[in-house]
Amino acid sequence: MTPTDPGPPPDSPASERRARLHRLLGTPDLAWLVDRARRRMELGRDLDSSITNNTPSESERAAAARLLGRPLRPARSISIPLSTVDRILRESGASPDGLAAAVVELTGPVTVRRETEAALERAWQDAFAPLKAAVLTRPDLEPWYQDLRTRGLVTRLSSGTPITAAPMLADLARVLSMLPAEEESLSAFAARVLADAHALDGDRPLSTLALSAARALTGGGPGSGAQSLRETWAAVGLLKDDLSSQVLALGLPGDPRTPTGRALAALHAAGQPAVLTLRQLARDAPEALPPGTRVFICENPAVVAAAADRFGKDCPPLVCVGGQPSAAAVKLLRLLAQGGATLLYHGDFDWGGLRIAAGLRARIVWQPWRFDTAAYRAALKEHPNTTHLPPPPTAPTAPWDPDLPAAMTREARRVEEELVLADLLSDLRQASDAPAETR
Repeated sequence: MTPTDPGPPPDSPASERRARLHRLLGTPDLAWLVDRARRRMELGRDLDSSITNNTPSESERAAAARLLGRPLRPARSISIPLSTVDRILRESGASPDGLAAAVVELTGPVTVRRETEAALERAWQDAFAPLKAAVLTRPDLEPWYQDLRTRGLVTRLSSGTPITAAPMLADLARVLSMLPAEEESLSAFAARVLADAHALDGDRPLSTLALSAARALTGGGPGSGAQSLRETWAAVGLLKDDLSSQVLALGLPGDPRTPTGRALAALHAAGQPAVLTLRQLARDAPEALPPGTRVFICENPAVVAAAADRFGKDCPPLVCVGGQPSAAAVKLLRLLAQGGATLLYHGDFDWGGLRIAAGLRARIVWQPWRFDTAAYRAALKEHPNTTHLPPPPTAPTAPWDPDLPAAMTREARRVEEELVLADLLSDLRQASDAPAETR
């Protein structure tokens, strides 16, 4: 009955029945009984058990006695069988359809929570469906997806409803399907993929989700500073700008064709490392090295500094990714590989080092440089007091040597690049001593 419905005439049978129902069950002193019955209905339970009021007032005890038509036994609590109430309501005509109908008449429609929760879960599953389909083709993102599905971040970012979350999750799926990008500005990527150049701006909820996916793809750690955000986007080929993305290199000969080439040549002659921006690499691509030239790649700048001190201008080409490879590092390595160079990679023997190496391997073909199971065991034998390596947070992979993660898990010791610096410098010495055509 709506608020404007005048209801049945005052003297009609329906009106009399309703008045009888309110006298029997609708009094304030029996509100606890009606409330308990309603809660059972919301949980999808039958009204066939007894309910108990452990601290009834005298008026509540009297109301219960009137309902049951008999005095209650002296006790601190009162217990009422709901089946008895159902029978009384039917036989009295106050509610011919029983207690459940009476509860609805007195308090309004009842929604079964299990049905509501099931419908809500189905709605969330539908909202997540595009993202789930996108992750099926990216197994490395499965742990991230499961965490996103259960942690509540999407709920917080979408005002808590699957209806508002669904468009955002569909956009996120489109973003994932296009990552990593090919050194494209963030705004241009957003315009191309999402038809909104500002869709991935820092104040948009989608940006938060896409950044978390980028970290999962590249193994980057959490961070909220401007530099950290730039590096995270750059690691998947999206650029906030083309000057902040940089790469450290040593031993690149340079050339006279461009300003960047001449600067490289001058630094090479002086035996000094060079810091190249993505802007320079995009506008003044370095001249190709002789086919087959070995280009050594390290993870830590300490290797470049030591090589510059030891070999100066005689150092073979050495590129430092500086942890998570920047867009500039990826750009330089791709240019060198396209020119026919052979890329050799070394990194830290820890879980972060494997994630960095695997992420780079997914974008560029390289061969291990003392970065396999044999090299790991040799380093442990030479340096028995290395620091402890805790269990990996997620299952690590090493596509270039599938046995390496298991060996590192068993040994549970990390080997940082600086620890084997003497071996790396020895390899660089041999490369610098080799004839130019075989380097």
